[in-house]
Amino acid sequence: MKNFFLAVLSLGLFIGSVPLTALLPAPKATPKNIIFILSDDHRYDFMGFTGKVAGLQTPNLDRLAREGAHVQNAFVSTALCSPSRASILSGQYAHTHKVVDNFAPMPKGLTFFPQYLKKAGYQTAFLGKWHMGNTGDQPQPGFDYWLSFKGQGVYYNPTFNINGKQVSHTDSSHTTDLLTDYAVKWLNTVDKKKPFMLYLSHKAVHAMFEPTRRHRGQYRNVPINYPRSMYLTATDTSKIWGPKPSVDPETGALKANVADMPNWVKQQRGSWHGVDYMYHGQIGFNDFYRQYAETLLGVDESVGRVLTWLEANGLSENTMVVYMGDNGFSFGERGLIDKRHAYDESMRVPLLVRCPAVVKPGTKLTSVVQNIDIAPMLLNYAGLPKPAQMQGNSFLPLLAGKTIPWRDRAFYEYYWEVDFPQTPTMFAARTDRYKYIFNYGVWDANELYDLQNDPGEVNNLIRSPQHQDIARQLRGELFTWLETTQGMQIPLNKVQQKRFDHRFKGTY
Repeated sequence: MKNFFLAVLSLGLFIGSVPLTALLPAPKATPKNIIFILSDDHRYDFMGFTGKVAGLQTPNLDRLAREGAHVQNAFVSTALCSPSRASILSGQYAHTHKVVDNFAPMPKGLTFFPQYLKKAGYQTAFLGKWHMGNTGDQPQPGFDYWLSFKGQGVYYNPTFNINGKQVSHTDSSHTTDLLTDYAVKWLNTVDKKKPFMLYLSHKAVHAMFEPTRRHRGQYRNVPINYPRSMYLTATDTSKIWGPKPSVDPETGALKANVADMPNWVKQQRGSWHGVDYMYHGQIGFNDFYRQYAETLLGVDESVGRVLTWLEANGLSENTMVVYMGDNGFSFGERGLIDKRHAYDESMRVPLLVRCPAVVKPGTKLTSVVQNIDIAPMLLNYAGLPKPAQMQGNSFLPLLAGKTIPWRDRAFYEYYWEVDFPQTPTMFAARTDRYKYIFNYGVWDANELYDLQNDPGEVNNLIRSPQHQDIARQLRGELFTWLETTQGMQIPLNKVQQKRFDHRFKGTY
């Protein structure tokens, strides 16, 4: 009996010396959820908190920036729907994944980040615009739940492919609202003890812009911020390579180096993608601008509904919410609309990341981040390694305030499309000070811009004697990038596509 009491006493002393938590079952790790929200053609400065667009209100995007991180130097590697979306999903450049335009088929064996998440036990869902070559609206690998539509889709009364079944909607249902409805409905079905990944891919704000009925006319009286470069006048040839463009005091037009502006840019202002003949005169610039802003309101409300669901379900802390645009959009700069080109309003995008467990509120990240970095970053957050084929890198440590080796320039590529022959194949390298653009396959000028003195990119310095060294350096870096990433051969689209002749509004 004495030995028994000694044993009990010894055990009591041992227990008293060990923290209570060490004697309890180890708590299960809190699931690291992911919500990725992608918009279409949303340019980087069209958010209320930037203060760049008069009257624009985006309270939910503003909240993401306020409560998380605003990645201020986010760029796509190709400013076109399908290539950019494939880069986001694959972590690869377009010349690697080969989805180089809106018709190119997805090559066999191309693996997207949701497939890795699903294999790791994530509940996964895709809702919205897929828009990649030969895939139509069919369910894709990596997703437990699938909802999509064919091609660009429509803004009103869409037909969705929901897990392989065609479901039509009527009664003036707006696609932005419907996608959010279905997203919230799916979120209500997830097992909250397990991690989930929601990929919400909006059609908005793709042209032609159509806001929800409740947002129509909301910005009818908002003043328009016409870009200074919408109308240019040639400067004195003795000042052709001056440090900064100036304003003509008589006309108010921006005086710039028009002589060295590429001919394809000059000619495009009177085309399908130019301010003087927008979409063959289907709409005027002012209505076009305001309807874009009104259509964006629906996307902002969608973000708000997702955040509300997270709060109501107690999942805000460890859920990473990422908002991004698939490419930017021109609104009159150098007389252009649309995207595709390598100017900042086209290749620069909004990127907001909210995750209280990782990102401090109000973080302003100035590092250069590209769309190829999204997949590695999300996998990193989920605790998964970066697959060897991914060319991007995780910027999660940067979001957490850590210092790591990181790039200081962005690279860009765009491949000529038979549907839009006025825009050439081009490649670009952009640092925080300079941008070099190589226009391939046209008898035209290459471009060099001093972004510090000429943020509007109108004063081409390609013939400036004092800028030849930087032009040569960036050209060399551009081709080194292509060589080291197996991008020296321009991928050709083998599929037969319907060609649209924008001069005559006909097909052949």
